[in-house]
Amino acid sequence: MYRALQLVLPRPSGTVRTCVLLALLAATGVAILELVREQTGTSGFFVGLGLALLPVPPLMAAFRWLGRAAPAPWSQLLFCFGWGACTAALIAILANNFATEWIAAATTDASAADHLGSVAIAPVVEESAKAAALLLVFSFRRRHFTGPADGFVVAGFTATGFAFTENILYLGNAFVEDLADRSGVLESVTMATFFVRIVLSPFAHPLFTVLTGLGFGVAAVSARRSRRIFLPLLGLALAMGMHALWNGSSQFGEHGFYVVYSCVMVPVFGLLVWLAVRIRRNRLRAVEGELALYAAAGWLGAAEVPALASMPARSLARALARRSGGRAAGRTVARYEADAAALALLRNRARRGGPVRERDFAGRELELLHRLWQSRATAGPALARAAVMEELVPPWFDPLDPEPDPDPAAARTDVPGPRRADQDRGAPDPIRGTGPGPTRGTGPGPTLEPAPGAAPGTAREPGLRRSGPWSSATPAGPASIRPCVLPGGDEVR
Repeated sequence: MYRALQLVLPRPSGTVRTCVLLALLAATGVAILELVREQTGTSGFFVGLGLALLPVPPLMAAFRWLGRAAPAPWSQLLFCFGWGACTAALIAILANNFATEWIAAATTDASAADHLGSVAIAPVVEESAKAAALLLVFSFRRRHFTGPADGFVVAGFTATGFAFTENILYLGNAFVEDLADRSGVLESVTMATFFVRIVLSPFAHPLFTVLTGLGFGVAAVSARRSRRIFLPLLGLALAMGMHALWNGSSQFGEHGFYVVYSCVMVPVFGLLVWLAVRIRRNRLRAVEGELALYAAAGWLGAAEVPALASMPARSLARALARRSGGRAAGRTVARYEADAAALALLRNRARRGGPVRERDFAGRELELLHRLWQSRATAGPALARAAVMEELVPPWFDPLDPEPDPDPAAARTDVPGPRRADQDRGAPDPIRGTGPGPTRGTGPGPTLEPAPGAAPGTAREPGLRRSGPWSSATPAGPASIRPCVLPGGDEVR
């Protein structure tokens, strides 16, 4: 039956899926705003909104820092934040209220119903609602989900959005209670709630959901189907357990909250911070190692690889490009850095056997190399100069000197090097269709196939026309690009 429906009903396009998700976010956003405003009142809503905004920028900046090695699109991150703040929060409020009322009616004990709802119902509902955003990204934006770092970032943005809406509700209700009791500032419920939720534990919800994100992230690089199913479920179960422990801490005696906070939450938070730094460092090492193969084959300059593996050098390269060519040049360098990192992680994931050796490896690699070649005339000199200024290459290195011949040893890596225009004329062009490859610009772009009769990586890279040390250069247009073979000589199936 399912097969028949697949044949009859076409799969929705990316545009249709995007429109549906945006409509869902808009509808749930309006609903959750009205629901929270009804519960807190207008004055409580605005007070809660202002206080709840305070931890959002630091948390988003921290998670963005972790993902800078291979940044995800801002549209994806904002979707995750919106899902947590709108859709997941609305699901959680409605489901928690329904479950608590049903338990209270069944047991005729409102206090027990509240306790059971906070410890048993809320963690399951809330973590499942937040995990839905991760599942959507994992399923439909797999190319941006390349490892644990991406799971960390996606989970962090989703949980930050959820905590933002929840904080509005708690702080707004506390403010309304203080107005009714005419409490002073020091003994106000608002100050106590602010201290616990904003000062002591702004990382609580991100900490829970990051466990789910790590499960999805490890599953993204796992070759075994059983692990790709089991690991996200394990991460979700751990998130629910941590959440339940946190919600139930007040039931462990007078000092139960402080015991759980100091003995569980803070150590786990420290462990996750250490893990985040280690993941980021390992990701940059993977970028450097994989891009070295392309540099040895002649695709990248000698100084570009260490610059692309250093976040300070990347930032400096963007600043240098903006100084000489304006914002457009800075954006070009930023895109080049993101595409180079994506290319390196794509090859690393496929070589390690990620979801059945990256079935779309050839097409994705072709796309990224095409985009890199279009931007290299502007980005290459900026990155080379940044590498010199950051002392990543010897001080006598001149970034404006012609690039040396590709290393013949690159043949051992099975990464073919670029070839000249006269070797490429008459070759089919898979980017623009069949027929002779174009020869526009100062020289055609590279192909991933070596010259006939030559070993891969032995051809000289075409020159790049520059009008000055930091002025934007016209990149050579790509002629024909053919997909690489993974190290080891195995064809990508």
